[in-house]
Amino acid sequence: MQNAPESSLVGQEYEVEVGPVAHGGHCVARTQDGRVLFVRHALPGEKVVAKVTEGEEDSRFLRADAVQVLEPSKDRVEAPCPYAGPGKCGGCDWQHAKPGAQRRFKGEVVAEQLQRLAGLTPEEAGWDGTVMPAPGDKLPAGEVPAWRTRVQYAVDADGRAGLRKHRSHEVQPVDHCMIAAPGVSELGVEKRDWPQMATVEAIAATGSNDRQVVLTPRPGGRLPLVELDKPVSVLRVEERDGSVHRVHGRAFVRERADERTYRVGMGGFWQVHPQAADMLVKAVMQGLLPRKGDMALDLYCGVGLFAGALADRVGEKGAVLGIESGKRAVEDARHNLQHFDRVRIEQGKVESVLPRTGIEEVDLIVLDPPRAGAGKQTVNHLASLGARRIAYVACDPAALARDLAYFREGGYKPRTLRAFDLFPMTHHVECVAILEPVREGV
Repeated sequence: MQNAPESSLVGQEYEVEVGPVAHGGHCVARTQDGRVLFVRHALPGEKVVAKVTEGEEDSRFLRADAVQVLEPSKDRVEAPCPYAGPGKCGGCDWQHAKPGAQRRFKGEVVAEQLQRLAGLTPEEAGWDGTVMPAPGDKLPAGEVPAWRTRVQYAVDADGRAGLRKHRSHEVQPVDHCMIAAPGVSELGVEKRDWPQMATVEAIAATGSNDRQVVLTPRPGGRLPLVELDKPVSVLRVEERDGSVHRVHGRAFVRERADERTYRVGMGGFWQVHPQAADMLVKAVMQGLLPRKGDMALDLYCGVGLFAGALADRVGEKGAVLGIESGKRAVEDARHNLQHFDRVRIEQGKVESVLPRTGIEEVDLIVLDPPRAGAGKQTVNHLASLGARRIAYVACDPAALARDLAYFREGGYKPRTLRAFDLFPMTHHVECVAILEPVREGV
């Protein structure tokens, strides 16, 4: 039974001292009567007026926005983006924080998740506590790196492109997204109307001049004639089953990483920051140190980024098995790696396909699971394969920490952990953990 409307605390204001940063792009505060607030647009140590945006009398916690800053932090800057702030675009979490402070906050969140969910200190995880920016992203306070090579614009009822407000379907129209990469901005999506469209995703490949828009019509909506400021291929998401079809131009974009070109089809997954793929491949290969003749697994392999890097390094006597659930991504991976005789890509969920392979022993494992993590069943299976080293690429520190705890039960511990700020202005952070078997007596 739903609570009565009068139990809602939305709109209630509290004057609070802001506590530590928490996972999710907000800080924790407590009201004088002991209520827990998750406050956005605030910084640790500040005194603010927080206005409740979600929550009721009996809620475990309330969500709120800092609508007035009474005592600002030294880490605060005026948000460069006019669409950042309470009640506006929900795409960025930390526009109001200095870039160095953003990375420090992300490091604090990673450390807190490791401690709480895996019982690991930074030292025990082999991590120096820093979050590394991508080269070129280290900008002065008040400047914003234009890094996002894939932007999904929502479209309002008037056909204007924008971005969704935080935890809402409501659209904030924008003239320009400051974190959008130049290749996205130059398409001019924000400058034209999109009648009958629900979303417009703009993609600007890093390794080529390929540009793509993926249109999702509203129910019964007809595609507009797409005339943008740059040559672009157009794809359509089908209302019936969510499948993606080519309207005109290429069905894929060409991305480049580790001195190899990858085909990424039909709006498929690729790292969003232009330098992310190269940085992550380098971190994974430096951690694994592949040898000629190694047998390796690349799990949740996408279009074959890590499988290609592994295949290069294990040589003709080595072998790589990639597993990926997405049908289109598997087609792309097989195309991208077709000249490697000893690379095989299987389609299906890792937890289903891996047991069916009959593989009982491997030398190296790379896994780059979705945001929810790999989970106990898969981790237990991986730990049984006796790999010399395992590289875990994680976009969510909570999922990483949970899985590290499962790996510890299976006899593996972190050798090193590195954190990368590949999503500036947001709360997201990418981590690469290198695991190795626990030696007896250690």
